[in-house]
Parts: sequence; C-alpha cells; structure tokens
Amino acid sequence: MARFSWVTLAVVVLGGALGVAARAALVVPWGTDAHPLVVPGVTMLVNVTGSLALGWLVGRLGERRPRLRAFAGTGVLGGFTTYSAFAVQSVQVFGAAPVTGVVLAAVAVVGGAAAAAWGLVIGRRQRAARHEVEVAA
Repeated sequence: MARFSWVTLAVVVLGGALGVAARAALVVPWGTDAHPLVVPGVTMLVNVTGSLALGWLVGRLGERRPRLRAFAGTGVLGGFTTYSAFAVQSVQVFGAAPVTGVVLAAVAVVGGAAAAAWGLVIGRRQRAARHEVEVAA
C-alpha cells in the first residue's frame, strides 16, 4: 500500500480545481434559459470525454509517473467528470420524460465505458510504440 503524501494530495486538489473549472466553463454558460436537455447533454459529453481521456492517461502512463497520474487523472479528470450531477440530471429527465431519461442514462454509461476502453487501447498502443522506439535507440 502506498504511503500518504501531502504533495500528492496537493497536486490532486490543484488538478481537481482545474477540472471543476473546466466543467463549469462548459455547463454554466447554458444557465436556466436553455432547453431542459442541454445541461444533461453537456454533462453526458463531459463524462464520456473525461472517460476517454482517463482511459488514455492510464493506458499511456501505466504505473509510471504517479504524481502526474494523481494530478491529471484523479485531480483534473476526476474534477472534470461528475457522477453525482449525471445521476441527479438523469432522475430529473426521467421524471419529465421517462424514455429520454433512460436513453440519456444508458448512452452515458455505455458511452463512458466504451470511451474508457478505447482510451486504454490507444494509450497502451502509444506506450508500447514509445517503448519500441526507446529499445531500438
């Protein structure tokens, strides 16, 4: 088990603040005047994009660079994506339009898992290709 590190905690907090700010920059401008599906749709896109990015990061770095993984993965991408907003928005949409709510939730979950898997594949291939270049050099 890894030891606790104040530095790692600090980089996670800093990354989390940046990730939350990035998500807010995409969601907040829509405000309350937008169509009721805009904010849940943006949240879904944020979560699927974040899943792809996290899959890529984990695949690319593997076990290397633990502080970068903590900053970018746990911090930035953890702050950027949001399960709680997704859950609340899915329930709200389901209450107003049950079929749309179920579709939104299914697309978010399946799309997020597929994006994460795709990101892992891409990241692992890039890491393998980089390793082959390093070995050849």
